[in-house]
Amino acid sequence: MKTLPLLLTLAAFCSTSTARAADDAKAPPLPQIPAKTFSIADHGAKADDQSDNAKAIQDTIDAAEAAGGGTVEIPAGEYLSGPIRIASTINLQLDKGATLKMLPIDRYPGGTRNPQSFITGQTLHDVEISGEGTIDGQGAPWWPFAKTTPSARRPRMIALSGCDKILIDSLTLQNSPMFHIAISGHSTNVTVRGVTIHAPPSTDPNTPSHNTDACDVSGSHVLIENCNVSVGDDNFTCGGGTSDVLIRNCTYGYGHGVSIGSPTAGGVSDITVENCTFTNTECGIRIKSDRDRGGTVQHMTYRNLKMTNVNIPILIYGEYNAKEKEYRDLNNLTPEIAAKYPSAPVGPKTPIYKDITFSNITATVAKGKRAGLIWGLPEAPVTNVLLQNVVITADKPFGIYNAKNVRVENCKFTTPDGENKLSTGDAQITVSP
Repeated sequence: MKTLPLLLTLAAFCSTSTARAADDAKAPPLPQIPAKTFSIADHGAKADDQSDNAKAIQDTIDAAEAAGGGTVEIPAGEYLSGPIRIASTINLQLDKGATLKMLPIDRYPGGTRNPQSFITGQTLHDVEISGEGTIDGQGAPWWPFAKTTPSARRPRMIALSGCDKILIDSLTLQNSPMFHIAISGHSTNVTVRGVTIHAPPSTDPNTPSHNTDACDVSGSHVLIENCNVSVGDDNFTCGGGTSDVLIRNCTYGYGHGVSIGSPTAGGVSDITVENCTFTNTECGIRIKSDRDRGGTVQHMTYRNLKMTNVNIPILIYGEYNAKEKEYRDLNNLTPEIAAKYPSAPVGPKTPIYKDITFSNITATVAKGKRAGLIWGLPEAPVTNVLLQNVVITADKPFGIYNAKNVRVENCKFTTPDGENKLSTGDAQITVSP
């Protein structure tokens, strides 16, 4: 890749706004669950790994709701079930040794034409799903079918919309047919903590999973902490209408990284990701959108991160749906190729990226991959980015195209061409030791 000289600017750098600091963070309020317990065993549930327990579980939830709320207990054993609806002031608790399995694809209501998501709830409050047990999506037969049949539909494992005070705590979630956790509809006060979420990577040679996002959370006042995630798509993602998010102390394995977008209409702001590790992820941090689905993404802070064998540690771009192969091959994007990307008028759905900080990040990059890429649209450059104490070793340089007020401070990007050999085009960059 041709390395172009840096355009040094003396323009004052507008320092990025700091998202919610961990020390000052006020955790979202947790659900208030009445101290009553209702066992699914009392409503006819059978731990025989054969019977459909949807009715027994739903009857237990309904009974708890009618009594003013409480804990719905799933005791140790293996339970098959079809879709269930959770309710306000309910804790669906899976005890240690309990496994709740989604019905297999050939028994799942609605099949691949119109399946309902597994655990659902809308416009609820005080909802908890917790315990030391496991929810197993039995997703393997769904994945290849979905890849070969575009019209196929798949159930999500946990799908909550428009809810307030949500807690997902300590569970193991595995092999969902599609997303494991999907929280949407302007939900508020969401906590996901101590959760293990696993599915095979999308590159698995035997059973690759497909669109098995771990944690899709859009809303406000969100805390994701102490989770262990390795899946076949985004490790975390959110869309427009999301603000005040703290992700900390998480361990990320296979997957597409901690992502924003691609839909960002309505804006995304005040997100902090800190004290996390990434190993074998496709991306570490990824912000993506396009002209027909964009919004303003601002006040983002990424700090104290360690990445090992990732394909690209930092990726920001607004050309997500580009059809031409030369624009989609981000690993080999050059200043010359980036400069050819056509401009368009700025509109209400133009992706705007500004006020983003990356600090105290170390990364080793997979063989043949690049150190990072910041690529704004010609009509909407990425603006006000601080890279501070970032150390990356890669085979290809960090690219910065269509960007303004980028500050590179005390960073070390090592490639076979040397240190800090950035690849730049139409970029205003200040480099300081």
